[in-house]
Amino acid sequence: MILHIGDKKISSWSMRAWLALKAAGAVFEEREHVFLDDREEQRRQWGKFSPTAQVPVLIDGETCVWDSLAICLYLDERFPEVWADDAAARAWSYSAAAEMHAGFTVLRSRCPFHTDKAETVSPDGALSAELSRLDTLWQEGLHRFGGGFLAGGRFTAVDAFYAPVVLRLHCYGLTEKMSAQAQAYIGRILADGYVREWCGK
Repeated sequence: MILHIGDKKISSWSMRAWLALKAAGAVFEEREHVFLDDREEQRRQWGKFSPTAQVPVLIDGETCVWDSLAICLYLDERFPEVWADDAAARAWSYSAAAEMHAGFTVLRSRCPFHTDKAETVSPDGALSAELSRLDTLWQEGLHRFGGGFLAGGRFTAVDAFYAPVVLRLHCYGLTEKMSAQAQAYIGRILADGYVREWCGK
């Protein structure tokens, strides 16, 4: 398998697919691509391996899977452990991952993804509302499935989806806005070996 990703310092969607593959124990070749200022040239170059000229893209033999959520769902066919074992936890994980995939637009806009510390952001009403929803969602998963991660006792695809969010909260000084339970979860994600590897630590 080959996973095409963008620059690790700024490509949050690539990080999600990469972490899911790592957590599943999949053997894959990583190909990192630099974002270009000339977007037309970037689309031309990336269009050679990506139907949308975007990343991430997983190439598995003759199969091409693009989009981070699609990649995580595809991996389930060969690596069931990429998602939680418990059926209820898996169902919750699909919904939580989809919510991240389509939502939290204010957080993503106000706090562009990167892996280094940034200037602290002071939440306004819209961002505070998203942080509140995020906290509620995380507490639900941590409480319902009784582990240190969102769907139980081990890192799964739903954690891969929220790992870039954890980095956003950490880098922009927003961790203290979360509950104690959410802060403990943030600490576990930041200490995860694969997350640290992605960040070059």
